[in-house]
Amino acid sequence: MNIYLVFVVVLIFLAVSDLVVGITNDAANFLNSAIGSRVAPLKVILAIAGLGVLVGATFSSGMMEIARSGIFHPGQFYFSEIMVIFLAVMLTDVILLDTFNTFGFPTSTTVSIIFELLGAAVAVSIIKISNSAETLGDLSTYINSSKALAIISGILLSVVVAFTCGMIVQFFTRLIFSFNYERYMKYFGAIWGGLAITAIIYFILVKGAKGASFMTPEAVDWLHTHTWQILIICFLGFGAILQLLLTLFNVNILRIIILVGTFSLAMAFAGNDLVNFIGVPLAGLESFKEFLNNPSLTPETFRMGVLSEPVKTPTLFLLAAGLIMVATLFLSKKARTVSQTEINLARQGTGAERFSSSLVSRSLVRGTVELTKFINRLVPDKMRSFIEKRFDAESYRKKSKAVKDASSFDLLRASVNMFVASILIATATSLKLPLSTTYVTFMVAMGTSLSDRAWGRESAVYRITGVISVIGGWFFTAITAFTAAFVVANLLNWGGITATLIAVALAIFFVIRTTILHRKRAKIEAGKEVIDDKETLNDENIMQKCNADITNVVNTVSKLYFSTILNLIKEDRKKMKKVLRKIEEFNQYSKELKYNIYTTLRKLEEDSVETGPYYVQILDYIREIAHCLRYIADPIYEHLDNNHPPLLREQIKDMHGLNEAISSFYDEIHALSKKRNFKDLSVLISQQQGILDLILKMKKKQVKFIKAEMVGTRNTLLYLNLLSESKNLVLHTINMAKSQRDFLLNGNPAKKK
Repeated sequence: MNIYLVFVVVLIFLAVSDLVVGITNDAANFLNSAIGSRVAPLKVILAIAGLGVLVGATFSSGMMEIARSGIFHPGQFYFSEIMVIFLAVMLTDVILLDTFNTFGFPTSTTVSIIFELLGAAVAVSIIKISNSAETLGDLSTYINSSKALAIISGILLSVVVAFTCGMIVQFFTRLIFSFNYERYMKYFGAIWGGLAITAIIYFILVKGAKGASFMTPEAVDWLHTHTWQILIICFLGFGAILQLLLTLFNVNILRIIILVGTFSLAMAFAGNDLVNFIGVPLAGLESFKEFLNNPSLTPETFRMGVLSEPVKTPTLFLLAAGLIMVATLFLSKKARTVSQTEINLARQGTGAERFSSSLVSRSLVRGTVELTKFINRLVPDKMRSFIEKRFDAESYRKKSKAVKDASSFDLLRASVNMFVASILIATATSLKLPLSTTYVTFMVAMGTSLSDRAWGRESAVYRITGVISVIGGWFFTAITAFTAAFVVANLLNWGGITATLIAVALAIFFVIRTTILHRKRAKIEAGKEVIDDKETLNDENIMQKCNADITNVVNTVSKLYFSTILNLIKEDRKKMKKVLRKIEEFNQYSKELKYNIYTTLRKLEEDSVETGPYYVQILDYIREIAHCLRYIADPIYEHLDNNHPPLLREQIKDMHGLNEAISSFYDEIHALSKKRNFKDLSVLISQQQGILDLILKMKKKQVKFIKAEMVGTRNTLLYLNLLSESKNLVLHTINMAKSQRDFLLNGNPAKKK
């Protein structure tokens, strides 16, 4: 008895943990459109979404049966076996979802829970079969294969349906409103908004109501009986309200639609996905209660057929789960990381891409370009010209001459994302199908971005690779979830309470480690250059920005070079590996600076154009400096890793001298850059010449060592490469300082005089 009480306590603990990691992953599903379009301040968006989650949690009761009997036949398992299955599922789910959250990959909590249930149930079934006269052919006796296949097929089908629906709806919506949607909103906005909100009300309230824990059968029947009356009243009422707001108060009704959509999507998410987080623990708790009610039976003889019977989950449990999710919504930083993946793939603008191109993406883009050319030959010129005008975002931006906000896409696309995804998810909820909210919202967003021409030829290969990577991650989720749950179930069955406690301890340790890793990654991301797209850059703020960049570069390079040389002298391979990692981070930082050139130059004021070329030149030198560091560090680490001979005593003495000279050189640059006074640049040039002379002297010594056969090939290659790249490093750095001087002089008319 005591062991199963421990199991129940562990399940409740894991339920809370799973709620936290689950909402962290799924928050992106209902927040991305609102955040990406910057429809309101973040706190307002979170408050509305939180309210939706809290209300939607009470609609989940009917869905809980999926965790109880959707994947396996509970009547074929004993209480002891059911508890092993549930524990294996929850332990696997917490670790798996937290891993995806840490790396910012949106995955499906529905797919993970289904395949975990399947993996754990198959493991326990095989154990039962091996201890009896049955064969593996009898596995269908234990596993509800038809229901499992139907669920999996429905989820995969949702990918195609969501993408297609998003693409089609966005195409016709943009065709009607164009990118200059404010102009047409006064004619069609109220009708369109009324339809959108009515559709959301219909699928959330009417279709989703029968699963709510607080709804009586009479209330559900009344809603179904008066469906059309409700729809007509909603359409007329919301249409009239939106038209009044638009006409009398000039309110942007798209903001209302998006915020209502955020609420409804959060509500649909809670109604559909809460089962993924607490369905299994609640089933475990109910199993324990039923076992206590049958004291005459043992855990090994009490069959769990009771789980096949329908049950209403207490509203109090659902509300408690909702409150935990709402709190996580406001506090979780990992949720922001997951959101950025989808927002970056769907954004209208260009810039740095998270994913690189691939053979598949290049082939798809090439094929699509050819297909487009073929279709263009079939479409009449007038129709093609009309469509081009409606989808021409750049022309509208140039004509409007308005300062755009820093949103990733406009309010019109965000509103389409919202109500299409809400409709699809709520429909699945009403049919008690565990449709993946991640699949639906992600694929709807990808469909609308494709239709909206956000995937131009400049970015298409990278965006498609990103989509393929995310979808590949979903299949990886299924395989990993099944395998991990299968293994954990076997271990728990073999190790009992000892294995359970060890597994829980490992899960806690793993979550703590991934949290630390995420903080490090977030710190690196925070240090990257971010250009606010609504900020207009002028002489003063671009100079401040440039100075900040150079100061950061000088400090970083000085420390990294000094550490690199010191690690070579001391033959410290472990520290060198850490330095190499930091150099890679610096390399990425310089890459980000370069990628932002377009945004920076585009936002420059007309009278600040003279400063642009100097800024570009500075970034070029920063990139070259990053390359030099990499070319120095890589051979050094390889030398240490292969345990090649150390430097000679004379070489070590010279390297100490070079290290000190370059460190002093960077200190001088830092002082000049901080003061913005380059009158003493001659001192810096003198220091540079001293370093170059020292490097030349060291090269001559190396030639003598070679002739005297005091050094081998490895030492020579490493040493000469180090000296050459150190020379390049100093030359690029002095050129960066000169470019900064010219930049300041040209950007400040007072100094020119």
